[in-house]
Formats: sequence, structure tokens, C-alpha cells
Amino acid sequence: MLNNKANNFDCIVVGAGHAGIEASISASRLGLKTLIATLNIENIGLMPCNPAIGGPAKSNLVREIDALGGVMAELADSTYMQLKTLNLSKGPAVHALRAQSDKKEYKYLARHYIESEPNLTLKQIQIVDLIVEDNKIKGVVDELGIEYFAPCVILTTGTSLEGKIYIGLKTFSAGRLGERSAVGLSDSLRKLGFDVRKLKTGTPARIDGRTINYSKLELHPGDEVVDNMPRFFSFKPNRPIRKQYPCYLTKTNEKTHEIIRNNLCNSPLYRGLITGIGPRYCPSIEDKVVRFAHNPSHHIFIEPEGIETYEMYIQGFSTSLPIGAQFEMIHSLPGLENASVIKPAYAVEYDSVCALELDCGLMTKKIKGLFLAGQINGTSGYEEAAAQGLVSGINAFNYLQGREYINLTRSNSYIGTLIDDLITKDIDEPYRMLTSRSEYRLILRQDNADLRLAEIGYKTGLVKEEDIQRKRFKEDEINKQFEKLKDFKIPPNEKNKEILSKYNEPLEIGTNGLNLIKRPNVNYKVLKELGYDSNILSEDKYLIRDIEEQSEVRIKYEGYIKRQIELINNQEKMENIKIPDFIDYKEIKQISTESKEKLIKIRPKTLGQALRIGGVKPADVSVLMVLIEQHRLCKQAK
Repeated sequence: MLNNKANNFDCIVVGAGHAGIEASISASRLGLKTLIATLNIENIGLMPCNPAIGGPAKSNLVREIDALGGVMAELADSTYMQLKTLNLSKGPAVHALRAQSDKKEYKYLARHYIESEPNLTLKQIQIVDLIVEDNKIKGVVDELGIEYFAPCVILTTGTSLEGKIYIGLKTFSAGRLGERSAVGLSDSLRKLGFDVRKLKTGTPARIDGRTINYSKLELHPGDEVVDNMPRFFSFKPNRPIRKQYPCYLTKTNEKTHEIIRNNLCNSPLYRGLITGIGPRYCPSIEDKVVRFAHNPSHHIFIEPEGIETYEMYIQGFSTSLPIGAQFEMIHSLPGLENASVIKPAYAVEYDSVCALELDCGLMTKKIKGLFLAGQINGTSGYEEAAAQGLVSGINAFNYLQGREYINLTRSNSYIGTLIDDLITKDIDEPYRMLTSRSEYRLILRQDNADLRLAEIGYKTGLVKEEDIQRKRFKEDEINKQFEKLKDFKIPPNEKNKEILSKYNEPLEIGTNGLNLIKRPNVNYKVLKELGYDSNILSEDKYLIRDIEEQSEVRIKYEGYIKRQIELINNQEKMENIKIPDFIDYKEIKQISTESKEKLIKIRPKTLGQALRIGGVKPADVSVLMVLIEQHRLCKQAK
């Protein structure tokens, strides 16, 4: 091997997808001399599947990334084609912002961010091996035999790791269409004793927008922008206001389903050629037709890939069926009878590492200094990958500085929930973040991510002074609103009764703003009609809107929020009880064999984490609690 001692870094990031972007930028901004290695520098930040950011639960991750000092929210806000808030008819816990992104602009801007970092070096190389000594990472080796040295390495390989593409019964090596597979690194991980597994994902065909009959499609525009103020992901000011473009809806029909059923014999999925497990919550269209045979139709969204291209994405129509069958299926959809296919749909099978191999900082337990982030950990989605990338970049810095990991938990973030699920539950399918995965979702809303996490980001060193001051001003003003609303008196005169009657709200006796806004049909807009002035001393209209909306949510859901805080406080008692490293689970007779195996494999750090391990019973945790208390008393007596 060619040994070039000049290739010395503090941190090496392998892969430049969404995880690699966050990992490399966060590490370099914290002061680490960082190398980011990618198979193709033209595909930094590529969206190989849906060109969109956000959606249910995922928007929470994007907002949390922004609150902690990451860049995904800024990239999404700067390149959107459409902004849409989902689930507005439901409660605030599930409101979700989604951005349809310009695919090309997004990756160009991501590359610009990387190339603008002074501590960050970009190289187009394929990493094929890891250099490990005494169970510590020392560096990596590329396919030409060149060695690069660093005490921290972060693997963010996406679907490239031994990737194999399937289109019908044809298959070839690739991480995604048009990009080669990363070969060699999986063998290196296996030699080091890691549990390497196969997973599967897929993507739909792309069609020429000029060949679509839009008269047969249902129009789906973006949000109606009130007062020229779109809703953005980033909490930072001065987000760009751009023209919005529509998406469209069509539906499958019996003819579509018949074509699919007739071609299942040529499906690599149903022929057993694909052994990797696919994502349950984002199945292929043939999987939907088989699993939900009672459903006569499935929604299919037609979405633009960029402003300067006619390429359109067929959301909900991923498949690995042969190309001929794909043409028939597409042409059976209303509005797409004459659609020209630009790129075929395909499935991709790739290697991942069992996330039980990781600690809560995303560093591997076997090899110190080696971190894993993104789809290599068994997740799906750009947002999940970016969140892990940010955490791994921050914790690589903390590891080198001898500091504790960043404090992200189930009770303060969706990111903490994501990581806890990965390292605690033996997940055998691509993991997708869902609001239902968080037991504290009323508190962990997308709208309050900055209030929850900005101080942590500031302490870490990624959140700037002006941004933390903005957050602190916002928090102070929200607290002041309670008193201001309490002091605002609303007498039951004819004018006030007439205003409230428009919103089906009676006013029989006098009240104040605090009590009135608790009613379901009353918001700040109604209060202002009644003469209320929030009196927020800021020229930033976005900040004023955020303060008013945050205040309203806190007041309306005060009782529910208090109950969730009580639950968190009770759970934290278990989280604060550490499990000593010396405990030998094999020797504990009162615990079942199944529980012993799980505890030995995962090595939980706290009783709270032990309680969340599948197969570990509350009675087992009670035994552990007794042993820990006995040890404490013995130590105290000595």
C-alpha cells in the first residue's frame, strides 16, 4: 500500500449524502481537520429517491437539526419548489412541513457548503478498508492503496455499500442508478466482527412532464401564503421567498393491479432474488397490491424534480418489475397514458450494520473512534440520515476532546428517540421516523424545536450568538404573553359578542384573553379583532408569528403538556440509574436466558434503556435495580 503520511486528519467522513454532509460540516465547524470522501463529487447531497424534505415526524427532525446548528433546513429552505404544511386539521403534535425540492439546486448548494468550510477537504475516492490497531480506528485505505489517517472515522455509506440494483430479473452492481457500488468496505467490517446485514429499498420511474395529460390529474398546490410569509424549516431569519410549483395526484386502478399481478413471476422480490428486507412503511407498488388486495386503488403523486427540467417523480410507484411491465403500469394511470419514461424504477439491495453494535453517541462498541451514521445503521430517509450525521460529527469532536456525548434523549427530541430506538431495539427492516414512535410527541413538536434544543446546540459550539439571542428573546416573549393575555379584559358588550359570534363562540359574561384563547375557535387573529395587541418589540414578522403561535399552543394544551412532563420526570428516575459496567448478566440466576442474551448484546447504560429492550421484562429490570442498590450499599459501607 502507498503510505502518504501527509494525509493526516482529525476526522474522516466516508460518504457525502445527507448524513455525510452534516457529519463533515459539524466536525469541521467545531475545529476538526476533516476529510470527506465520496464516490462522485457531482452527487453530493443527491436525492436518489423522492426530491422532498420533511413530512410527518421528518419535519421534526429537520427543525431539530437546525436548532442544533446543522444545515439541512437551510438547504431545504433555499431550494424549495413547494412548501406545504400537512395534517393541519389535526393537533399541533402531528403538524408537518414538507418541501418539494429542486433536486439539482439542492445538491449544488450542498457542495457549495462543503467547499466553503476551511477545515474541510473533499476528495473523490473509494474507501475499501479500515486501519485498526488495538481496537481503535487509525484511518482508511482507498482503492488505489493510499492511506488516510485519523483517530475518528464516520461511515455514511448510504445504499452504496455492496449495492446491487434489480430491474426485473436483470441485476448489476450499483449503489443507485448511474453510480457504482462501494466494494470492499463490507468485508473489512465483517473481518472486524460486525454484524453486516442486507436491506432493500427502491425508487419509482421518472417521466417526461411534457408527455402528461394534466387535465386528468388532481392539482395539489403548496400552502396559501398569508401576508407574504411562507413557513420555513429554519428558525434563522431572512429565508428566501421563491415561486411555488404544484404537484398532482392520480390513482391506480384495476388494470394497473392486473398488470402487476400478471408480472409477479418476474419480480425479483417474489422470486426470492432479493433477500434484503424492505421498508414496511414505504413498500413497492407490487407489495401494496399483494398485501392490500382489498384496496381497489392507491394514490400516486406526480411531483417535479426541478425548475429547469421536465423530469417528474412518480411518488408511491416504486417497483422492481421488468421494464416492459413498468411501461404498461405507468400507461394504465389516468393522465399518463402517453407518458415517456426517462429513467426506470429499480430496487437496490445493500449492506448495513446492526445498530446494536453502537453506543448512544453512534460510535461502535468494538472499535473506538469509528462512528456509523445514516442508512448503514438500518434507517431510511434523508432526514433520519442527516440527524445521525449531525450527532456523529458532534460526538466525534466530543470523543477527541474527552467530553460527554451531546445530550439528546427520548424526552427532549425526536433525534434522541431515533437513536435510542436504533441502539436498543433489534430492528430488522429499514427504520423510518414516525410520530407514533415518540411517547412525548405533544412536547416534541416541530414548532418548538429551537426552544428545546438551541441551548444544547449553543453549548456544543454550532449555534451562533445571534441565533441563541433570538431564541432567548422568543422564549421571554412567550412567557410574557401569559400575563399580557390575563390582563386583557373582554367585556360582554355588543361589539365583542358580534365578533365572537362569527366564530361560533358565545360571550355571556366578561372574561380575559387567557381564558378566551383556550376555546377551540379562538386564536390570536380573533383576539386582535377584539383589540388585543401582543406588543412584541421586534421588526421580524416571522418571529412575531412564531411567538404568538407558540403561546397559543402552550395555553390550549397546558393540561396535556403538564401530564407529559410528569411522565418524563417519572421516566427520568429510571434513566438516572446507571448500570455498572462490571455486572455479569450470565451470573444473574433470576433473569431469563432470553433477557440475558439481550442484555449481553446491547449492554444498556441505564435501567430506563434496559426497560425498552424487546424481550427484557419489568421483573428483570427490578432484579437489576436490587443488584445495583446492593452494590451501592456495599460501597457505602466500605
